[in-house]
Amino acid sequence: MYPMAYGYYDSGLLIAILAVFVLGLIAQARVKSTFNKFAQVQASARLPAHVVAQQLLDRGGSSVRLTQVGGSLTDHYNPKAGEVGLSTSVYGSESVGALAVAAHEIGHVMQYQEGYLPIRVRNAILPVASIGSSAAPWITLLGVLFGQYSLAMVGVWLFLGILLFQFITLPVELDASHRGIAMLEEGGYITVQERRGARSVLNAAAMTYVVAALSALVSFLRLFLMARSTRRNR
Repeated sequence: MYPMAYGYYDSGLLIAILAVFVLGLIAQARVKSTFNKFAQVQASARLPAHVVAQQLLDRGGSSVRLTQVGGSLTDHYNPKAGEVGLSTSVYGSESVGALAVAAHEIGHVMQYQEGYLPIRVRNAILPVASIGSSAAPWITLLGVLFGQYSLAMVGVWLFLGILLFQFITLPVELDASHRGIAMLEEGGYITVQERRGARSVLNAAAMTYVVAALSALVSFLRLFLMARSTRRNR
């Protein structure tokens, strides 16, 4: 009876893996399509995204630098370098979509500046998550191959750092979006109607982080089942 139950969960896990994969494709496609849609809508401010971003940084009392990076939607904030990178498709654009993305990154800057708790927790987990992302699956596999349940579980618990990192990323990203929209509204850069478009862009982006968290959860369960099979076969 137990092997049948294990097979049931194994099949269920396979379905979950496929489902997350499909959701990932859908989320990525939605981000691109939503951004492209609102990249065609000019914001009432009629200012390039990099100018708006600089003004938001100045208002927030930040000395973080702005740079232009290649690609589309490769926007990011690097706290170690003290730089916000705005992609080519965002940097010089005056669109609602571009302003939303730029303001989101400035939202991250404000999080660091204010010592936002979830981002401090995420940074504390980052070293474990970085090690776990590359080492955890191999440690678990070695434990399975040598029939060492304890070793396999080391890999599982190490991967838990990745899972926690992905889940704590969700409130961090949602808060950055909330801050970004609020800053755009307070500065008069977008109208009420344009706010809906900006939110649509950032909500679509947020779905990619939800999928990343689900993917980490599925991977964690897969490693756990592998480790558990080692204990069953002892």
